[in-house]
Amino acid sequence: MINLIDLPLATASQILPLHILLPLLLAIICFLVKSSSISRWLSIVTAIIHLLFAVLLVSLAVSQNGAVISYAIGGWEAPLGISLTLNTFSAIMLIMSATISLAITIYSGHYFKDVDQARRFWPLWWLLNTALCGIFLSGDLFNLYVMLELMGLSGVSLIAINKSQSAIKAAYQYLLVGLFGSLLFLFGVALIYREYGVLDLIMLAATVQGTLLTKCALGFMSLGLILKTALYPLHFWLPDAHASAPAPVSAALSALVLKGTFYILFMLWFSVLTPATTFIGASIIGAFGALAILWGSVKAFTTDKLKLLVAYSTVAQVGYLFILFPLMYQYPTKTLGAAAYFIVAHACAKAVMFMAVGNIQKIAGHDEIKRLSGIASHMPLSIFIFGIAGISLMGLPPTGGFIAKWIMFDSALESKQWWWIIFLVVGGLLSASYLFRVLNLAFTTPTIEQEVYVSSSAEVGLLSALVLAVITIVIGLNAMWILDVIDIGLATATLGTGK
Repeated sequence: MINLIDLPLATASQILPLHILLPLLLAIICFLVKSSSISRWLSIVTAIIHLLFAVLLVSLAVSQNGAVISYAIGGWEAPLGISLTLNTFSAIMLIMSATISLAITIYSGHYFKDVDQARRFWPLWWLLNTALCGIFLSGDLFNLYVMLELMGLSGVSLIAINKSQSAIKAAYQYLLVGLFGSLLFLFGVALIYREYGVLDLIMLAATVQGTLLTKCALGFMSLGLILKTALYPLHFWLPDAHASAPAPVSAALSALVLKGTFYILFMLWFSVLTPATTFIGASIIGAFGALAILWGSVKAFTTDKLKLLVAYSTVAQVGYLFILFPLMYQYPTKTLGAAAYFIVAHACAKAVMFMAVGNIQKIAGHDEIKRLSGIASHMPLSIFIFGIAGISLMGLPPTGGFIAKWIMFDSALESKQWWWIIFLVVGGLLSASYLFRVLNLAFTTPTIEQEVYVSSSAEVGLLSALVLAVITIVIGLNAMWILDVIDIGLATATLGTGK
């Protein structure tokens, strides 16, 4: 591997635009290439290279001892030019995104048997990856808006890729929600520009004040991003979108797209517009997160469709992310590690779960929970990785979900906000209730009418999901590398509270 410590910073930072240009270039190539087979193999090779770039970026962030690294495109410095920035938190998001994208790319190559669907999928998939990389690397608010729009439009098209009536309806609803959320975000950006005359994130972090106009701007941007992240009660669009989309798209939406919008919101609150935040506002957001845990879990337990169960599970799990807000406000040192760890653990688990459910749905021809009796004997790999993902979502050892919730427990105690622990515990129990409902049926002896006959090669496409499931365990057994990278950045980060 290249030793970035020995490279000049100006040279090493040139990897930043390459990380965005690579998926964009492949999106164009896949659009022009008519062969879905060629697009598939190009995508796998590119996904591997993209992951190597992400590893280099993490190495770059660590080599600079957590200092923010900037790259001015075309040599034009901010505020006139477009800048890309990298810190330890964004570096972790990039390597998480690249790892999950590689797994979904390999899985998609086996999933899409319809040539027309595959041909539509690959360019849209790489446009989505371009937007995600742009979000994690953008150095100003307007480019964040541009990348949000690209991610939203790519997501809408991917949901409707199979052209079913339910998918088109869900995509249309997602489109309207996404556009409204983006308009709210853009209005907030306009207010910030009116107040300070700059949109560069580093400049804003150094000059922003807790004025009324800044608070209003943060409110509009927060509302738009909360809508896009599907926090209860603004989650109404998510179940249909995730349940109607093809399994690879559902995995990407839950594991990556929601993390992109949450990342922006989290950084606005605790890095860029921090003086405009209040503990009361953070606590209100946390309260809605607690309600999301309860509501999403109850809906997951009562639904009769497996994919819809996983979609409602996402609604519940998103709630944990927002409980981090009041904890972060009072105890940022430990909670930042919890945020990074929870995002990574949840993303891996949800991607694995949707891929497993997609395989079950494709092979069995349905996803009705009551008709899954004995399916474990026919699709053991699907049920195995579904179980590993479920254990992580419950927060049980030795998975990454356990470490994330343990750090959240500690943060709640240290910040003297013990009441959030109640929701963490209850949420884990509710997760166990709806997940064991599925696993219990899977290991029940089926009736003759419920028998499912599966070929021996039916689960080959899940090998990448299996690797991702193993990663959820590895990050639970070896938690320190993520926490160490975050700790390196804390010394120079602007993260803090609004006090």
